[in-house]
Amino acid sequence: MSNAPMKLNHLSFPSHDPALTAAFFETYLGFAIAPSDGHWILKRPGFDVVIEDVDANVPQWPSSFHVGFELPSRSDVESLHAQMLADGVRMETGAPGGVMFELNTRADAAPAYRGTFD
Repeated sequence: MSNAPMKLNHLSFPSHDPALTAAFFETYLGFAIAPSDGHWILKRPGFDVVIEDVDANVPQWPSSFHVGFELPSRSDVESLHAQMLADGVRMETGAPGGVMFELNTRADAAPAYRGTFD
């Protein structure tokens, strides 16, 4: 096995509404949208998310699967949550298209998890 440095490059998710999923990631999670053939590439510095079009098939995820995003403070999390609620985002399903996500901050992480962050 190589000892060369490796970093996570991208994640790919299926969505039955990739345009809506991509718009959610752009509006609330700070990604730039780069539509491509049959999928959407969502860009942030150093990391991409690919949203694959699965037509009308709703993705079936394991109940614990999610993508986690971190904000600097609890007030930032609460502010974004308030914006999502005001915009009518349904919190129980995550992003439109079936991708579940979590927003948190290190500041209020349980003590057992605080040392696990970079």
